[in-house]
Amino acid sequence: MSPVTRGFVGRRRRDPRLPPGQYDVGDQWPVLTAERAPNLDTARWTFRIEGLVERSVEWTWDEARALPRERWDGDIHCVTTWTKFGMSWEGVPIDTLLAAAGPLAQARYVVAHSHSGYTTSLPLADLTGGRAWLAFAAGSGAGRSGRPEPLTREHGGPARLLVPHLYFWKSVKWVAGLRLLADDDPGFWERNGYHDRGDPWAEQRFQGD
Repeated sequence: MSPVTRGFVGRRRRDPRLPPGQYDVGDQWPVLTAERAPNLDTARWTFRIEGLVERSVEWTWDEARALPRERWDGDIHCVTTWTKFGMSWEGVPIDTLLAAAGPLAQARYVVAHSHSGYTTSLPLADLTGGRAWLAFAAGSGAGRSGRPEPLTREHGGPARLLVPHLYFWKSVKWVAGLRLLADDDPGFWERNGYHDRGDPWAEQRFQGD
């Protein structure tokens, strides 16, 4: 019989859902922001797509909420190294909103901006193909009603951008709109040293990663 060392259980297997350098935050959902959370009245809230489009389009709260919505279930990853598993979100696909505006052929980048003044930049391709939403509701699994609950103010409510395949600073809280461009125009964190794209699986945290 081979000898066995008491107490030795080997190295714990890493959860394959965790990108490199991340840890599971469990039931928590940390609140991190570069600006003060605005108190937005949905009666005056708008979302606008402009720039290199066939027509600029703006939606009121009621108009945006009347559009067909989808649910997305999955994990989110913050550049500060936390990951939250098993979230559920509900919102309007960005594909639907872009179709109403008609992006021009030369549009390759997007600046997403917040009602607070915050901006972030993304390749247009990262917002298309069913990978991004204008989100109104979220939760750790289904809420009391069996669906995600309305977004709270501290988590970007009444609506935020959801781009879950990128680090979460790209998912702009209190989102106000998208401006389509031919060339990249770095946003707040991109100008302050963060990576232009922010892929968690490639650990694109900072410029040069």
